[in-house]
Amino acid sequence: MASKPKESNTSLGGVRRGVGIVTAADSQERSHGQLHIYDGEGKGKSQAALGVVLRTIGLGICEERRTRVLLLRFLKGPGRAYDEDSAIEALQQGFPHLIDQVRTGRADFFTAEEATTFDALEAQRGWDIAKGAIASALYSVVVLDELNPVLDLGLLPTKDVVRTLNDRPAGMEIIVTGRAAPLSLVRIADLHSEMRAHRRPKIDKHNFTLANSIGGIEIYTGEGKGKSTSALGKALQAIGRGISQDKSHRVLILQWLKGGSGYTEDAAIAALRESYPHLVDHLRSGRDAIVWRGQQQPIDYVEAERAWEIARAAIASGLYKTVILDELNPSVDLELLPVEPIVQTLLRKPAETEVIITGRCKNPPSYFDLASVHSEMVCHKHYAEQGIDLKRGVDY
Repeated sequence: MASKPKESNTSLGGVRRGVGIVTAADSQERSHGQLHIYDGEGKGKSQAALGVVLRTIGLGICEERRTRVLLLRFLKGPGRAYDEDSAIEALQQGFPHLIDQVRTGRADFFTAEEATTFDALEAQRGWDIAKGAIASALYSVVVLDELNPVLDLGLLPTKDVVRTLNDRPAGMEIIVTGRAAPLSLVRIADLHSEMRAHRRPKIDKHNFTLANSIGGIEIYTGEGKGKSTSALGKALQAIGRGISQDKSHRVLILQWLKGGSGYTEDAAIAALRESYPHLVDHLRSGRDAIVWRGQQQPIDYVEAERAWEIARAAIASGLYKTVILDELNPSVDLELLPVEPIVQTLLRKPAETEVIITGRCKNPPSYFDLASVHSEMVCHKHYAEQGIDLKRGVDY
């Protein structure tokens, strides 16, 4: 199976509400907002959280309402630049009045033995803000970035955190990121995805032997949630870098196996294109159906090849700073596309062009060895297992 099933009785724009800020108290998405945990050694945790934020804002736009988001970042004090800084800048510029951000902590890395009174006070300051925001129900989404390592360092009482998050207002989505999520927090989570890092040998781009890494190729795969949302976080980063450098950072999003409409990323991409219409291009390919191994149809090969020819030309042109190849992996796994042309295109890509490849696959193709980043999303827990109905455009 290459893409997830879709329901036909729900649509992104099917609910009409008055224009205005939507709070957790107003939300009718679910009777109880979901608690997401993204942890692990691999890359993509904060990116996935920002992708969910973008999707939430996009859903609000589709439904003619506005949703408000709090980004509370622990252990990310001034003095250092972080990967997600530019993405947050793009969010704040694209959606003013919807994004609030608070940073706490110092910029240095430290162990539990090296923690100071200042570190504990900064963690408590951030947590006090978080508790107030959660109790107020003014936000639809609260992102608690790097809360997991704060708890692992013993800077906050885990019991208080677990109790507060468990008693969150109905309809409020909370996203917790960072390595080493405590077991007591995982127990109350609705979604738990581990980003597992895969270390790859460095490659010589000319003769495919061990040497310097190509760089600028990132792969997000696995059964867990967070692959496409991590890619969207990378799109935000590219746009944000362009804003800070006063340059045009164009982004191309190509999707395979996603004909029709109503997919998880639709609302997020719509939000991006509304705020940055001259920076984001988007193309979808495939049938509006699941493609099963052994049941491929001629149109599946035609659609896959059509999208790849556009991708190949776009990467070679150097016109895009970021090219997202969403669900390329299962297209290759289903043998809808040959591997070698992809390898050759990646080997010859311009140095300044980032290529982000997503999707699950059983047999990792050889271009995985070219990636400077390979994160496998491992699903440890999903709210579907608790009998919660999945929402089209939100969960798949």
